[in-house]
Amino acid sequence: MSDIRHSLLRRDALSAAKEVLYHLDIYFSSQLQSAPLPPLVDKGPAELLEEFLFQVPKERGVPPKRLNSLQELQLLEIMCNYFQEQTKDSVRQLIFSSLFSPQGNKADDNRMALLGKLVSMAVAVCRVPVLECAAFWLQRTPAVYCVRLARALVDDYCNLVPGSIQTLKQIFSASPRFCCQFITAVTALYDLSSDDLIPPSELLELIVSWIFEDPRLILITFLNTPIAANLPIGFLELTPLTGLIRWCVKAPLAYKRKQKASLSNGHPPTKIAKDSTEGDDGDCHQLYSKLHLTVLQVLMMLQGHLTEKNLYGRLGLVPFDHVVPLVEEINRLSDELNPLNASKEIELALDRLAQALQVAMASGALLCTRDDLRTVCSRLPHNNLLQLVISGPVQQPTHSALPPGFYPHIHTPPLGYPAHAAHPALPAHPAHPALPAHPVQTFIPGMTFPYRPIR
Repeated sequence: MSDIRHSLLRRDALSAAKEVLYHLDIYFSSQLQSAPLPPLVDKGPAELLEEFLFQVPKERGVPPKRLNSLQELQLLEIMCNYFQEQTKDSVRQLIFSSLFSPQGNKADDNRMALLGKLVSMAVAVCRVPVLECAAFWLQRTPAVYCVRLARALVDDYCNLVPGSIQTLKQIFSASPRFCCQFITAVTALYDLSSDDLIPPSELLELIVSWIFEDPRLILITFLNTPIAANLPIGFLELTPLTGLIRWCVKAPLAYKRKQKASLSNGHPPTKIAKDSTEGDDGDCHQLYSKLHLTVLQVLMMLQGHLTEKNLYGRLGLVPFDHVVPLVEEINRLSDELNPLNASKEIELALDRLAQALQVAMASGALLCTRDDLRTVCSRLPHNNLLQLVISGPVQQPTHSALPPGFYPHIHTPPLGYPAHAAHPALPAHPAHPALPAHPVQTFIPGMTFPYRPIR
């Protein structure tokens, strides 16, 4: 490698970068022919990449080289063309991984900056091989780096140039796998924990349009990946389901908090600004309602897929460990907002949470017991639907009018208050004829059941 390095030092930055890709291609092609398993990048090739592609000098104390804007654009074009022309998918994936897998050193910032610009260019010119490589990278890289890539793309296509979101929208048919991973990364980035982390309305509309057009998009990574029952910690989830449930459930409370903050800053909005804001928020609420419906539909598809992969009851695609912090966030937001002024928003959030929990448990996506749910949800404000979900079916004593296994009748009087309490000042009235029992839907894992999504 020392001879190659001396040769590269005599070249200009762009031709040196192109030469490094050429040598790396030869190196990995020969390694794949001699070994069945993907080879690791040796120290020599890795150092060449950092020095001649990411402009990180090998010697200490030497100032890093800087490419001007035109040179950087030309470098991105060279890389795009290389991945487009490389016909062997295995070599292409290895080169991409060796280029952009974080190494925990000073080259990582340059590495991530160049990756964001490369993927952004690939979106703009629809370079599918680069997008497919980026999808696998998002799947195999710690989430903290995936979020950085997602933020770079959102900045480019939602914030930098108005209207450019349409360019991002068009890659739906070109690389569904990348779209799935991008949604997963975006939901990890925008967790609605603060007003700054509410997804931009253009981004929300884009994602809802993708998912509503083909709900199976959410499951592409899950359906096309060999899966073990135990997933690695610190990486993106197999599906964006948990993140999308978080969006739908927290949205009513997060937007109410945002509205409350704008009113409490001492500068009440003008009528025009207020109407505009309410109109935008109203559009977003409709989008979240549409998204909620689609997520429930996807959850109902899961039982068959989990069974087919022999993962039913073994793999929770909506991890209970992620449900716990979601419930805690809802409880905190409910306390933060005055219940008297946000009762509708709290009720909507809890209704959506209850529906998501019930359908996820019925489909096998959420693996937990009713006792677990009761413990976690015990501090939430009261909600009738949520109470039914966490109570589950209760075995009734043998009774001719009530088949066993159904929920207790909703209108049963509270304990300690008989149905017809005697009062000395009131005459006794005749007993009403017995009404037929109204059977409530029995919870049986794996069975579909009708529901009406909360809009």
